[in-house]
Amino acid sequence: MRTFEYQGLNTSGRTVKGLVQALDPKDAREKLARDGILAERVQVAGAQRSWVWRRRDVLFALETRAAFYRELASILSAGLSLSRSLELLMDAPEMGANRSVIATIRDQVGEGRALATAVSDSSPRVTAFEHALIETGERAGRLDEVLNRLADFLEEEAGLRDRLIGAMIYPAIILVLSLLVGIGLLWFMLPAFQELLLESGIQLPRLTAGVMTTSRWIGWLLPAVIGIGIATWFWIRQRWNSSVEARAGLDRRLHGVPLFRSFYGVLVNVRFTRTFAILLGSGVPLLEALQQAAAASASPWVQQLMEREVQQVRHGDSLADALTRIPPLADHLPGWIRAGEASGDLTGMVEHAGRRSQQVWERRVARTMTLVESGLVVIVGAFVFILALAIILPILSMNQMLQ
Repeated sequence: MRTFEYQGLNTSGRTVKGLVQALDPKDAREKLARDGILAERVQVAGAQRSWVWRRRDVLFALETRAAFYRELASILSAGLSLSRSLELLMDAPEMGANRSVIATIRDQVGEGRALATAVSDSSPRVTAFEHALIETGERAGRLDEVLNRLADFLEEEAGLRDRLIGAMIYPAIILVLSLLVGIGLLWFMLPAFQELLLESGIQLPRLTAGVMTTSRWIGWLLPAVIGIGIATWFWIRQRWNSSVEARAGLDRRLHGVPLFRSFYGVLVNVRFTRTFAILLGSGVPLLEALQQAAAASASPWVQQLMEREVQQVRHGDSLADALTRIPPLADHLPGWIRAGEASGDLTGMVEHAGRRSQQVWERRVARTMTLVESGLVVIVGAFVFILALAIILPILSMNQMLQ
């Protein structure tokens, strides 16, 4: 039996959508017909999306996956089978359009595939870290416990992302408004005002003439700057997608930018340590946990270096010494690893390191956003003040001539 999505008309002539289990599309249409539904479209669940978004990666977002893992863990802990638990989740109203994704997972599990494989195949948004953790839970017979830990991690990741977006909203609004004000004054108001002054025979003050000259230069240079920026972005995208070596090289250069490194490096530490702690606490072997945590860090350079260091640890090298040779992780993490190895509580020390890194990252973001907001207010104020002077000075000159 497979799950099919359908769209059709009921006996009242209204359009209805839903899911139906059947052997094939013909069987699905026959079942729908017996229920009084004339099927217009029947397809395998998850095969195609709406006419606007046809890619599967628009579904099963981070928050949805966290809720899915949390609810699945709760149902499994009540003693229900995995297939029955997935079937109940399909009817959960909060899953919405993701019901077809869950149906696909349920069908694959019913065919004998592992839950980790079914979840990974259902959406490209599912990370290798999630696959490894779910697979570990299945092997150890602690799937509900592991799913709860995974849901905790994804909720923290979503909160981290939301705080970053929230911190950037106000500076973005100020920047957009300042650009709109600048465009309106430089390219519309000042040229019209310049014509009026020239007709009056008044010599333009130096500030006004300088502002107008600057506006003309900006008008000429801005399209070129935008074009160069777009070309640079596409070049970076092409390099990023070309090969693993290219991604690692670009990522290494990003870590070398001083201001960017202070944020990006800490964020890489947060992702690596929190993931590493969860994997170790869930029973994942050390070397596998290192590789999965490096993948979860979203840093190709860290992944590349970790592949080499995993081999060194396999041949007897110290874990702390191996992490010391990975620059993005070398500042703080090796000390916590040594403390964990000495105390026999490696997982606990890594969790402490993760919380510490997250606190540092949040403080830096909050401090920087405050400075950015203040700086933007000062810049916008100075910009408006200069433009106001450029307009007021010729008006004062006209008044003096009339007197």
